[in-house]
Amino acid sequence: MEKHDKESTEKLFKSLSPEQQKQVQNILSDKNKTEEILKSPQAQAIIKKLMGGK
Repeated sequence: MEKHDKESTEKLFKSLSPEQQKQVQNILSDKNKTEEILKSPQAQAIIKKLMGGK
């Protein structure tokens, strides 16, 4: 897996509206919400695609 690109992440975050930024911060600050999202079939499909389909 490639190294996390902090600059790209910050750029993406700054492209969100203030309301979207607040929603992302709320989700990431809540471990249960973050886990629930990461376990969803949609997130699993994205993760699989990002990892080269492995």
